[in-house]
Amino acid sequence: MRYSKKIFPAVVLSLLCITTQAQQVPMYSQYIMNGFLINPSLAGHDGYTAINLTVREQWVGLEGAPTTYAASFQTRVLKDSYISKSTSVRRKLVKPTKGGKVGMGGYVFNDNNGIMKRTGFQAAYAYHIPLNSGGEDIKNLSFGLALTAYQFSVNTLGLIYDPNDDVLNSYDRSIFIPDFNFGVSLSASKYYAGFAMTNLSRGSITIADTSGTKRAELGHYFITGGYRIPLSSEWMLEPSTLIKSSDLFFKAIQADLTLRTYFRNDYWLGVSYRTSDAIIVMAGLKVDRFYFGYAFDFILSDIRTQSIGSHEITMAVKFGESARRYRWINAY
Repeated sequence: MRYSKKIFPAVVLSLLCITTQAQQVPMYSQYIMNGFLINPSLAGHDGYTAINLTVREQWVGLEGAPTTYAASFQTRVLKDSYISKSTSVRRKLVKPTKGGKVGMGGYVFNDNNGIMKRTGFQAAYAYHIPLNSGGEDIKNLSFGLALTAYQFSVNTLGLIYDPNDDVLNSYDRSIFIPDFNFGVSLSASKYYAGFAMTNLSRGSITIADTSGTKRAELGHYFITGGYRIPLSSEWMLEPSTLIKSSDLFFKAIQADLTLRTYFRNDYWLGVSYRTSDAIIVMAGLKVDRFYFGYAFDFILSDIRTQSIGSHEITMAVKFGESARRYRWINAY
């Protein structure tokens, strides 16, 4: 089946990614709900065991548009359990009795971008260092290192192109790339900040590469930060930002500027501006230990003539609000 005219913009963008080495990693509008996807130091940072699922359908209405699927698991290896303590003002504080310092996690992903496809996994180890003891505002400095490996493939089936094209013919259609990611973060009850970088070896290690053509994956950089502003006992405001770049630095830099408001930490609404790309509206709710989030990107770039926008759904379940006396945790 041949590509229609609607797919042509996506194909062009995909080829530009190869020839100009544009950004290669998936995009997430609800990065706040699962920062572990972009920063391995956040594995187990909140002390809970969490399972997340993210589905992103980009450029809805455009045939063959990018899609991303990611499923993650993360936990904190605790020496004991989490407990709730009541205070004199009838607030509940959830604090670890004997908190472990090790976080572990992993995720699998499938990212389709035009004729290019990445399918792989990441396994992360994080170490959390408490910077103070006691008090309500517990600060933690965290470091994380992750092994990532993915299959990179190009599907030209049905694509109309010049059979003598040097770009498409000089590479294998499918290779396997192992690499490493690194992250560091600082978190407290009122603020957080982080820095992460991907592809430390720049794709210099490849498996099933028979072409002999020199490859160069881009390294990507992520800076995150946010501040929580209590407005009352039930309302909270949270401005945050995510700055993304690559080895191209200022030629590929992009920022998400986000403002979210929470009601009782169970419901939230937000709006985000992604520079030169989109305005994003988002909403979510918490039901018991389950979390649901939805975001819609209103496109500002030229692709808006071909698409109405992008959908993103995030679902999560967290365990550990009460006793966490699981055998496999207490074994450490």
